[in-house]
Amino acid sequence: MTAGIIAGITWALETVILGIALAMSPFCSTEQAIFLAPFVSTFLHDACSAIWALIYNGVRGKLGDVWKAFKTKSGKWVALAATIGGPVGMTGYVLAVNYMGASIGAVASAIFPAIGSVLAFFFLKEKMKWHQWLFLIVTLLGVYGLSYSPDLDIKNFWLGLIGALMCAFGWGIEAVIVAKSLTDPEVTDEYALQIRQTTSALVYGIIILPIIKGWGFTASLFTGGTGWLLPTIAIAALFATVSYLFYYKAIAQIGASKAMALNVTYTAWAIVFTVILSLIKQETVSLSFITILCAIVVLVCGIFAAADFKEILAKKK
Repeated sequence: MTAGIIAGITWALETVILGIALAMSPFCSTEQAIFLAPFVSTFLHDACSAIWALIYNGVRGKLGDVWKAFKTKSGKWVALAATIGGPVGMTGYVLAVNYMGASIGAVASAIFPAIGSVLAFFFLKEKMKWHQWLFLIVTLLGVYGLSYSPDLDIKNFWLGLIGALMCAFGWGIEAVIVAKSLTDPEVTDEYALQIRQTTSALVYGIIILPIIKGWGFTASLFTGGTGWLLPTIAIAALFATVSYLFYYKAIAQIGASKAMALNVTYTAWAIVFTVILSLIKQETVSLSFITILCAIVVLVCGIFAAADFKEILAKKK
């Protein structure tokens, strides 16, 4: 339980910091930069995270075990989950943050626990109760309701919504696959994290960036004149690495659905951190009542859609 909550808090910090990076001039200087920003920032984000994970496992002398874990069947499944959760899920997440803002993008993408439950129903044959389907529908309505928040500067709600749905499906599928893979004793949460971030960065660098012709822009970020952009992304990636580490630990210990439900608390923390940052910068806090209400609906119903009340009551007894 503690691991899941820590995962949520650190991912909220990652969300706010990544939102700051996306607002920096290199990512909004031209139309091409605006188009490439979500993809390039995600590649840099996951590459930095893979390096942080490499340092973590290297200091512990576990790099050989990571390679052994990758060669197992479960390790390859984690790599597949990374391809889905990274290039699909993470790109969608960055799109949501970029076009809807850090706090709202975080809340919108929080429907992934509900999507994860639906995917588990179809692919793992887990039963979905009628109230879970109801909460899922209400969650999606709450996401739609966010578009009617008049005080927020939402760049493009529909692109942000598409990104949130990509994120939800990508992360939902990833959680289901990782949960299955972590039942293998040779694949620990630390090894899975290294495989996940490294695979995602490689897929971005080898496949996605060449397709969208983004390597030139990416290389230009390293030639100077970008200020704190790269360090900011590296710091966001550090919090992401910590978050994934605790998230995978929670998945291994209490299961995917409960881990997703706890991890989704990052939506509330992201709003808190956004408000705190605005107060520090002496900016006007622009969260309206409708925004807060819809955020609560998405947060609460997203968790309930992933929860099995009968199982919870049975364990309490």
